[in-house]
Amino acid sequence: MTNLRKWIAIGTGVGIEIGTEDLNITVTRVRPSGVTILGESIIHGFRNQPASEWGAHYSAFLKKLELAHLPATVLLPRDEGIIRYVSLPGVSNRDLAAAIRFELESLQPYADGDTVYDWARIGKSSTILVGIARRATVEKYATLLAEAGVIVSSFMFSPAAIYSALRLYSNPPAEGLLAISEHGSELEVYGESPSKPVFSARLEAPAERATALAIAELRLPPETVPASLRDVLPEPKAAPPETDLTRTALPYATAIAAACPRSALSINLLPPEQRKTSSRLRYVPGAVSMSLVLLMSAAVAAYPRYADRQYLERVQAEVRKLEPRASSAATLDRLIATTRNRSQVLDNFRQQTKQDMDALNELTQILKSPTWVTSLQLTRDSLTMFGRTDQAAPLLKTLDGSHQFKNSDFNLPISRVGPGSETFSLRATRQPGAP
Repeated sequence: MTNLRKWIAIGTGVGIEIGTEDLNITVTRVRPSGVTILGESIIHGFRNQPASEWGAHYSAFLKKLELAHLPATVLLPRDEGIIRYVSLPGVSNRDLAAAIRFELESLQPYADGDTVYDWARIGKSSTILVGIARRATVEKYATLLAEAGVIVSSFMFSPAAIYSALRLYSNPPAEGLLAISEHGSELEVYGESPSKPVFSARLEAPAERATALAIAELRLPPETVPASLRDVLPEPKAAPPETDLTRTALPYATAIAAACPRSALSINLLPPEQRKTSSRLRYVPGAVSMSLVLLMSAAVAAYPRYADRQYLERVQAEVRKLEPRASSAATLDRLIATTRNRSQVLDNFRQQTKQDMDALNELTQILKSPTWVTSLQLTRDSLTMFGRTDQAAPLLKTLDGSHQFKNSDFNLPISRVGPGSETFSLRATRQPGAP
């Protein structure tokens, strides 16, 4: 599969990263022989300029490269969206959409109908990457880019772009990886491991602290040394002299994903009716190359098949003799597997009561006086709690630092009801497999 992706890696893409103050733009040309960075541009302070003004700069930049027709893939700011990782073992691709719609309310704090979302399965695993943003946020950037004359094909988040770019020519190491990129006072952290197919976060902590948190989340060896994000992405075979991938790693990865959309994770928060695509003629070289490869493969495969045909027939005759015994063994294996699964289900059910009691005991230990709870709902994977305390804000850190809970957040704004007394309503995710 890796070789196939490499041979069909043909295309040109524009990646735009929406920063706090600037727009970072990278244009790449992808071929089986490698990636070429055609150009980079930065539009400083675009939020404080008329859209037509910085849009003219963008158009001139693409015209200089003779790529004015090319639509862009836009990387939304991390702080204006939500990225979730959902494990849905046993759910087929046909049923994924319905399963994710069912889970959506628990994945985000926004009101019903106020969000747009999209998802993609991570490789062949049961983990689903879900991107969520407010509808108003997507409409804001879609309108702004349209006013500037920017043709847009996709809105996506950084983990989808990085995951896709890493697999353009080869697969990442099976034992996992950890990469960090600096963005001003923040760190973009990306990692993969056998226990977690994808992890991505934007952290303000120092590099040492961010590394420790990422290693713990990914369950990597403590001695793991993080790499620079630019070092794990495909090395460009050519680039303008002023290129600095340390600064532009994210738009570079986005441009690679834009150049080869069929090989990228298909997460797109832009409404379908607003998506623009370039001419389909850009697929012609890839189709021709693929056809030639298939014809050559067929020609190479035809000769040995003729010589092996008689041998294969004899082997199949022996297989048919042994099929009755093999069928009996397969039936026994299925019965054993069914019995084992039933036993496991019973064991898991018995453990649920202990896990719930451990969770309640944990809450009793960490919620000290004067904190008291008026309402508590504990499900298999979440905690919803209402109550009163002297200071509600530190409760999130307290819950996230426990063994039983993570990803805590307030459902409703904190309300002060008197001197030294605040009411709170919060939600947290239960730690899977917590002791």
